[in-house]
Amino acid sequence: MKFSKYGQQFTKPSSLSQIMDDLGDALRSETPVYLLGGGNPARIDKVNEAYLASYKSLENDGINGGAIESIANYSNPQGDSKFIETLVEFFNRHYDWKLTSDNIALTNGSQNAFFYLFNLFGGRFEDDQGQTIIKSILLPLAPEYVGYGDVQIDGKHFIAIKPEIEEVTHEGESGFYKYHVDFDAIRDLPALKNGEIGAICCSRPTNPTGNVLTDEEIATLVDIAKQYEVPLIIDNAYGEPFPNVIYPDVKLHWDSNTILCFSLSKIGLPGVRTGIVIACPEVIKAVSSMNAMINLAPTRFGAAIAKPLFADDTIKQLCDETIKPFYAAKAKQAVQWLKAELGDYPMFIHKPEGAIFLWVWFKDLPITTAELYDRLKEKATLIVPSEYFYPGLDTKDFRHAHECIRMSIAADDHALSSGIKIIGEVVRELYDNG
Repeated sequence: MKFSKYGQQFTKPSSLSQIMDDLGDALRSETPVYLLGGGNPARIDKVNEAYLASYKSLENDGINGGAIESIANYSNPQGDSKFIETLVEFFNRHYDWKLTSDNIALTNGSQNAFFYLFNLFGGRFEDDQGQTIIKSILLPLAPEYVGYGDVQIDGKHFIAIKPEIEEVTHEGESGFYKYHVDFDAIRDLPALKNGEIGAICCSRPTNPTGNVLTDEEIATLVDIAKQYEVPLIIDNAYGEPFPNVIYPDVKLHWDSNTILCFSLSKIGLPGVRTGIVIACPEVIKAVSSMNAMINLAPTRFGAAIAKPLFADDTIKQLCDETIKPFYAAKAKQAVQWLKAELGDYPMFIHKPEGAIFLWVWFKDLPITTAELYDRLKEKATLIVPSEYFYPGLDTKDFRHAHECIRMSIAADDHALSSGIKIIGEVVRELYDNG
């Protein structure tokens, strides 16, 4: 059977499809598999109890109540209007951005939102003379989220900038490093000067590394985006105010030239596929139109469960008092286990500043981490190799890009400690045997 060029792009093997396929295979496995590779959030009892209570309250409303309404009727293409109004009140209450319902749209998950945004601002454009120009999405700090790389419909249009790497201490210990944006490289970028950048995009905290761009770095990106009249897209899937898995004291920024993307997934509701986009009305109208054409309307079930939790700030309390401390403790424990296994080897950990991963660098590893992935998979341990996280960057001569792994800390303690033990065994053998 033959597919179109468009169809071939989405049916050929990709890094994201491999991750999800391996995750699905592991969940069906009859023997234990240590899942340290995917982005599924942890199951936290107190958080799940709140979601169950909200779900039951919908059920208790009866046949004409919230549960039936959320599954028996479409929303409008912009998304569930009651939840949007609740979100407007929530963000204005905590940030005084003076949003209206024209500033928010819902999507079927944040991956859906980035499919829209990267095709709105990247790809083929027509200039004032009617000539075709190809515009790319600028990723100012690679590595970046693996899910960005394959969503554009007429090719891959990304330009990424290698990070500046600073050796740092963490809680008084050595063996850590931190990425910073190389602004000189961005300012010297011909594509930016020539009008070949359609948008700038970063995640904060960054998936995969857990890096948090400083307020100064965000402010500089804001200024560059305005100077070149392109939007700044900030993927806030792990940031404040929800799920608030972010440890440095930084400020959440929004203005009319900034597009903020949120998700209900990382607060523990990945199955309801609900993304949130905050932007100027022009962008919200475009997202709504794409919703109508691709989905008719976004799902309403996640909105129904989340609405009461946002209305009375229960969600913020859960994030601040339960979700954030949970992952902070998991990160600390995982670091201790990694140090115990590989502390005498050239292992460096990106300073844990947020998200639900550790980004581990095996300096001068004798094989690539793509090969390491296969060896660990044979031992029922799943991680994600660093090679996947560089859309828009040629990593052929960038050895660092082939020496890191993304390791989820969301697994239960038994799986996490067992997986780290296997990683330690395999990596030690590689170094010892050269």
